[in-house]
Amino acid sequence: MSLAARGLTYAYVPGRPVLARVSLAVEPGEILFLLGPNGSGKTTLLECLGGLRLPQEGTVLLDGTPVPQLSPKDRAKKIAYVPQFSEAVFAFTVEDLVLFGRAPHLGPLSRPGREDREKARKALALVGLEGLATRPIHTLSGGERRLALIARALAQEAPYLLLDEPDAHLDPANQHRVLSLVRALAREGLGILATTHNPNAALVYGGRVLLLRAGQVLGQGDPAAVLAPEALAQAYGIPFRIVGDGAGPKAVLPRLDENLT
Repeated sequence: MSLAARGLTYAYVPGRPVLARVSLAVEPGEILFLLGPNGSGKTTLLECLGGLRLPQEGTVLLDGTPVPQLSPKDRAKKIAYVPQFSEAVFAFTVEDLVLFGRAPHLGPLSRPGREDREKARKALALVGLEGLATRPIHTLSGGERRLALIARALAQEAPYLLLDEPDAHLDPANQHRVLSLVRALAREGLGILATTHNPNAALVYGGRVLLLRAGQVLGQGDPAAVLAPEALAQAYGIPFRIVGDGAGPKAVLPRLDENLT
């Protein structure tokens, strides 16, 4: 069982692919962090994996079934996607927003019942927003909105979770809360793909990492091996260094050379 990409190529403009023959797989119970500079194709890759975009080449398989063959409702029962940005158009409460995650499990004319509301409240508690359930979503901070969107995805109860920068716009305490939750969900059996701009998130919380540059895979596998200074310099165009040695914690930091301004 896995959510897998096989040779994905995607281009918004013909002849200028933002993804070029990308292959990966995530299995239940593991986290795969996607890293790369802005414009490297991370969000496009997530959207292809979630069935929101159709690649010009290659395929996406969900437990062996091509994702485009699934109906939107069946796909939503299997894959939950938390986008990078989401604007609140209506003044829904936080709990109402999270209840939208229950939609794949309801009939065409059905309304959320007691069980659905209990699952929404449980999801809010997991991200620490239970005290804001009745607040209008547009009154929340940017970080709180991201937590609410993650709660909506958790209420969806899909076995695969796609997170586009779940640690963005969060203070260190909430970053830790979210990434610790992501790690705990993987240990409970979810397959999780998450984009991030923080290599250290993958070193501390991630099981595997995939490094992209200009739509091509520079490396994937164990974070300690893939996130070497040479590979990061190739991806981001600046020098890096590893802080820490031996068996203790390590961190990746930009190298402040004298010739850098």
